[in-house]
Amino acid sequence: MSENQKCYVARSTAIAARALGDELMIMSATNSTLFTLNETAMAIWEAADGATSLEEIVSARICNRFDVGRDVAMKDAEEVVAELAGHGLLLVSPEPIAPLSKELA
Repeated sequence: MSENQKCYVARSTAIAARALGDELMIMSATNSTLFTLNETAMAIWEAADGATSLEEIVSARICNRFDVGRDVAMKDAEEVVAELAGHGLLLVSPEPIAPLSKELA
């Protein structure tokens, strides 16, 4: 992800998720793979609405909550997003992502 390019993230609809204490379990509906997210990844996941940039998520949800510097938090967040997107759990775009309609047109 380019430093000057905004990155927007949204949760895929092809998943099932359940919070268990300080972790979030996510199952991919496409291949039944199970993933466990820690508190930091869960904060990103919960804020991944497609309208909020990753930079805004890091500033608002990660830096203050976990007392970490912006550059370190951004690097870690980009790695988490890349991994989750690679498994089809997050959608990533340089532009805001419109909410997926639950009804077929």
